[in-house]
Amino acid sequence: MSEIGLRERKRQRMFQELSDIAIRLFLERGFDAVPVAEVAAAAEVSKPTLFRYFPAKEDLVLYRIADHEGEAARIVAGADVPPLDALRRHFLDGLRRYDPVTGLNDAPEVLAFHSLLYGTPSLAARVMAYQERSEAALAEVLGGDLDARLAAAQIVAVQRVLALENWRRIAAGERAVALRAEAEAAAERAFGRLEAGLPGLRAVGPALDADRK
Repeated sequence: MSEIGLRERKRQRMFQELSDIAIRLFLERGFDAVPVAEVAAAAEVSKPTLFRYFPAKEDLVLYRIADHEGEAARIVAGADVPPLDALRRHFLDGLRRYDPVTGLNDAPEVLAFHSLLYGTPSLAARVMAYQERSEAALAEVLGGDLDARLAAAQIVAVQRVLALENWRRIAAGERAVALRAEAEAAAERAFGRLEAGLPGLRAVGPALDADRK
């Protein structure tokens, strides 16, 4: 293994360790009750070192879902089917895998993390910013014009509402296995309505721009 590769692995391991330690402390006592200095002490690093990895306290939590940022744009960019078909398929696959990002997961640790994420105002605001960046990335892939931005906003909103509804019902005591068929049907309805309202997204790749003209 090259020295650069080893350094990068160590760096990624440090990101993961700091995030895991912070989330454990936040789940035990609450996000606002745990200062960054305590997280640094628990991880046996200095506070400046922690801030080199995570510039803001909220980033310690958001790191757990950071790989999903821009996911919709990557799916559309790499698909050989129309954008909505690709996104529908990806969301339904996520439901069938009980991917936590779809909200359809009743593992205690996932429920606790979602409660922390959506129950802490500063974290919820940070999630909105993360979703706005994902929306902007998707709009760029769809063409970057006003129609693309409007479409991206609707798509991201639909995915967010579907995931929050799943999480809300599971948090209220429903089981993921029992809820899955309803969640899939709701996703199919939602994407069907998107397709009906966004006929310009039935094309593939470069044909998107021509289809809107």
